[in-house]
Amino acid sequence: MTQPFIEFKNVRKSFDSNPVMQGVDLLIYKGEITVVIGKSGCGKSVLLKHIIGLETQDSGVISIAGQDLANMDREARKRFKQKTSYMFQNNALFDSLNVFDNIALPLAEGSSLSKKEIRDRVFMRMEQLEILGIEGRYSTQLSGGMRKRVALARALVTDPDLVLFDEPTTGLDPVRKNAVHSMIKEYQERFGFTAVVVSHEIPEIFEIAQRVAMLDKGRILFQGNPEEIQGSTIDQVRSFINGRE
Repeated sequence: MTQPFIEFKNVRKSFDSNPVMQGVDLLIYKGEITVVIGKSGCGKSVLLKHIIGLETQDSGVISIAGQDLANMDREARKRFKQKTSYMFQNNALFDSLNVFDNIALPLAEGSSLSKKEIRDRVFMRMEQLEILGIEGRYSTQLSGGMRKRVALARALVTDPDLVLFDEPTTGLDPVRKNAVHSMIKEYQERFGFTAVVVSHEIPEIFEIAQRVAMLDKGRILFQGNPEEIQGSTIDQVRSFINGRE
C-alpha cells in the first residue's frame, strides 16, 4: 500500500486537564484532499496545528513521508515548513498591508528572491486567482469572498506541497461557500498540492474530498472516502452527517 504522506499514530494532547486528542490515528495521502470533520470544539484545528508545528503532542508519533516530525533536524523541519501553507479561519490578512504586500509576505520574509522575482510571483498568482487590479486595496475594502481569494493567493505563492485549510468558508453565504470549495478543488487539481481541510460544511464538502476523517471525543471515529462515510453504520457518524445530535 502507498506510504502516507502524513501519519498520526496514537497522538495525545491535553491542555491543562482537558484532553483534546486521545489517541488519534490518521492517514493523509500525497496529492489528495483530506477533509477532517467533527463537532465544534472537538480539536480539529488543534490537529492542524500539530502538522505545522504550532503545537507539540504529549505522546504518540506524527510522521512526514515516513520521518518522525519530532526527530527531524532543524534543516529538515525548516524545509517542511517552507513547503507548507496555512489558510486560517479568519484569513489572517494584515489590515495595515495592501493586497500585494499581504500576498508577498511569505516570500519577503522566508525566501531569498529578489524584489522583481517576488513581484512576478505575486502577480502570477493574482492572475491565476482572477484578482488582478486590487493589489493596492486593503482587506477592509474587500468582500468576504475576495478576502478568501487573497488569502488563498498568499497560501499558494510559495508553491507549497501541503496546504492546511482551517474552516475556509466561515462567515460566507451558501453561494460563496460553494465558490470557495470549487476554488480549493480547482487549484488543488491544477497545482497538485496535498490539502487538509477542516470543515463542518456537510454534505457540500464531500464534493471536493478524496478522503474524509471524523474526529469525535479525541479520536478518529472514521476515515475513508466520501461514499464510505455516507454509507457508514456507525451511529455517531450517521447522526453527525445527518445533522442530529
